[in-house]
Amino acid sequence: MKQTRNYPLFTVSKKGTRWVEGGHPWIYAEEILSKSAEPENGALADAVSEGGKYLGTGLYSRESKIGLRLLSHNANDRFDGAFWRRRIQYAWDYRKTVLDAEDLACCRVIFGEADGFPGLTVDRFSDLLVTQTLSVGMERLKDMIFPLLLEVLRADGQTISGIFERNDAAIRSLEGLEQGKGWYVLPGETAPGSAVTEICENGIYYAVDAENGQKTGFFLDQKYNRRAVARLAQGHRVLDCFTHTGSFALNAARGGAAHVTAVDVSESAIAMAEANAKRNGLDGRMDFVAADVFELLPTIKKGDYDFIILDPPAFTKSRKTAKNAEKGYKEINLRALKALPRGGYFATASCSHFMPAEQFEKMLRAAALDAGVELRQIEARQQAPDHPILWNVPETDYLMFYLFQVV
Repeated sequence: MKQTRNYPLFTVSKKGTRWVEGGHPWIYAEEILSKSAEPENGALADAVSEGGKYLGTGLYSRESKIGLRLLSHNANDRFDGAFWRRRIQYAWDYRKTVLDAEDLACCRVIFGEADGFPGLTVDRFSDLLVTQTLSVGMERLKDMIFPLLLEVLRADGQTISGIFERNDAAIRSLEGLEQGKGWYVLPGETAPGSAVTEICENGIYYAVDAENGQKTGFFLDQKYNRRAVARLAQGHRVLDCFTHTGSFALNAARGGAAHVTAVDVSESAIAMAEANAKRNGLDGRMDFVAADVFELLPTIKKGDYDFIILDPPAFTKSRKTAKNAEKGYKEINLRALKALPRGGYFATASCSHFMPAEQFEKMLRAAALDAGVELRQIEARQQAPDHPILWNVPETDYLMFYLFQVV
């Protein structure tokens, strides 16, 4: 490799080199054999193989197990404002292509590694952008990236009044970053008066609290899966488990369900779901229950509902706990299948990439066998396309969603 830039040079092990050449953008710290110099935390470094082959340039993290997050495999790239503006424009143009036009007002604008911004999430909720910065490299670059983000969107005619940072994630500590949340205010601008806004998804209005809601305030990845549920719901008695703020339940009700019961262990989530139902004029065909789904499902009599939806939070956030998580998935899926009548409908999901599709499907087959039913698959779906999946980066492939009829 001919050195034309003054970045420190990291020599990567054979294992790390194979990993990068296979398409993954992460180089683990244990695979970095040597450094020509110690860069600042979050700064750029070049990676080469033991034989001197250029592998890419990335952002260094001194404290994380992921030592280098690659940005480019092009030795001629310059990581200036023009570079990041191109990346933002590319990400926005992609969303304009793969999403329905009305969904651009509530979508994921930046999805970390899948868009070439390792450790950065940007969600749009109407006139607000909500960011989560989970890598020290992106934290170091945000003063360049955030103004460019506003520039690109506003140049396209999008109304954006502010950026709210949701950096209260515990994972930031792995990068040596402090936790916190608040407005990111550009020079010459003022912060909006409130971090609460309203979005419309699939024709349903939701209040989104960017400051206090889960993650960035609302789960956007299931938007088209909720639409699929609405198509099946007409005339059915629906039980929506782990409803959070009611999104699947509301879509089912709007789709013409005879009645919908929405259940969540969080009383505040149930209160928000009920408020969302009233906002949309759907509360007359819905009821709301604050209860533990694991305790509730065994009390459901067969035939009380003919459509059950399971959208639990991630039961596992590491490979070490995947086996125990499988037991939890098995229990709720088995209970739901036992409660459904023949001909009933069933939606079930997992949102952890540590639960592979093969393992989840094996669990579903076992649950159906134990329940004495067969599953007729209607659809197997994944996350919405504003959360794109890179095939060489399995961490971007995390959501499974299945629709069945019980026969």
